[in-house]
Amino acid sequence: MDKIKIRGLEIWAKHGVFPEENVLGQKFVISADLYTNTRSAGKSDDLTQSIHYGEVCQFMKTFMEEHTYQLIETVAEKLAEELLLVFEHLQGIRLEIAKPWAPVGLPLDTVSVEISRFWHRAYLALGSNLGDKEAYLRQGIQGLQDRKDCRVTAVSSFLRTAPYGGVAQDDFLNACLELDTLLTPEELLDVMHEIEQEAGRERLIHWGPRTLDLDIIFYDDIVYDTPELHIPHIDMQNRDFVLNPLAELCPAYRHPLLKKTVEELKNALTEPEEAHAK
Repeated sequence: MDKIKIRGLEIWAKHGVFPEENVLGQKFVISADLYTNTRSAGKSDDLTQSIHYGEVCQFMKTFMEEHTYQLIETVAEKLAEELLLVFEHLQGIRLEIAKPWAPVGLPLDTVSVEISRFWHRAYLALGSNLGDKEAYLRQGIQGLQDRKDCRVTAVSSFLRTAPYGGVAQDDFLNACLELDTLLTPEELLDVMHEIEQEAGRERLIHWGPRTLDLDIIFYDDIVYDTPELHIPHIDMQNRDFVLNPLAELCPAYRHPLLKKTVEELKNALTEPEEAHAK
């Protein structure tokens, strides 16, 4: 990915663990790599197609001056998030914040914190088979859209499907959505659980009825496995109620383990039924 580099921006601000640092202030030095696609701007010579690095520098200066934090780790985290939220073409950032006068009582050049943060693309599955199913799905979508660190960029059709897992219950209403997010997979999972709880979700029976069910299907192209979370979703290739709406959004998206596209997985699931019908 292309990047615009900012090096050695000096700012006087009030951040630090010691009270005098928050009163008197000190010098901070910021360096940043702004990850973006510069091709459109390069071909058109149009600044609106790129990131105005002068505005970015002024934004960082104002942010540093108007806020006070004890840790430069917090300064870096908050500043990176705000930059990613404010600047349209910014897809990611590597940010280093240095304290040349760090009060450690020993001779040193500088102490710094460096982080990298990016927008991530995730695909989620939604389901409901209790009460007003469509209202619950829309509540789940809105719950994500209401967060500043999540952007719902596309939603599939709502599809009525038979229940999965052998538990006798009403039919489901299912959908998938495309999401850009600053959250990590674990943070996104926590947010999804909060949204489910707000919709009255109760986890009483495995594969049982629920007001709202949210699952992460893909998150970028990562393979992630913990006791609480599996990415890609561990059983998505066997679920037509996931593959059908997902194919509306990203038919060419390739499963990082199975090496097949969503469209190929969908076709593989329906082909045996079609062959048996013949």
